[in-house]
Amino acid sequence: MIATRALVASFAAAFSFGPGNTSRPIAAPPTVVLLVRHGEKAAQPPQDPVLSEAGSARAQALLTVARDAGVTAIITTQYERTRKTAEPTAAALHITPEVVDAGPVAQHAKAVADQILKHAGGTVLVVGHSNTVPAIVGALGAPKPRDLCDSEYDQLFVVVIGDAGPPRVIRSRYGVASADDPACAGMSR
Repeated sequence: MIATRALVASFAAAFSFGPGNTSRPIAAPPTVVLLVRHGEKAAQPPQDPVLSEAGSARAQALLTVARDAGVTAIITTQYERTRKTAEPTAAALHITPEVVDAGPVAQHAKAVADQILKHAGGTVLVVGHSNTVPAIVGALGAPKPRDLCDSEYDQLFVVVIGDAGPPRVIRSRYGVASADDPACAGMSR
């Protein structure tokens, strides 16, 4: 597990121009975005599966990450698995998640990015899907990573949006490591 607060603080510091750096004006605080895929899902029901025991455990691990990062807003889709992944964090931090309906990936990614930008200077947790998380990273102006494999649930993307340059992204992991999937081996990690 990463030391999330230290990671976010050190990364965000790259965008700070405080008293120690007089060559640049003091910038507005960056917007920090934590993007994760929903936790592991149960096999049933197939249309809107709930979280499995492993998925519920991952949702609890996400709470630790989100609390350490100082999350101030949460965005999910309408699906049970994204809402349940965010639920422990929302309850503990007393945040009502904002729901952005999933639809065509490009439109959804833009809608989520627009919603994130309404929380300028805050720390936003986004719980999405294997194909939407990378698209949202790209919609925020950072380099778009590859889609996640179906077996990857432990990926954590941190995007920092500031006025000191283009958005930056850190790719990390949280919770229990996802099992290696031979079908994923051909994809660059």
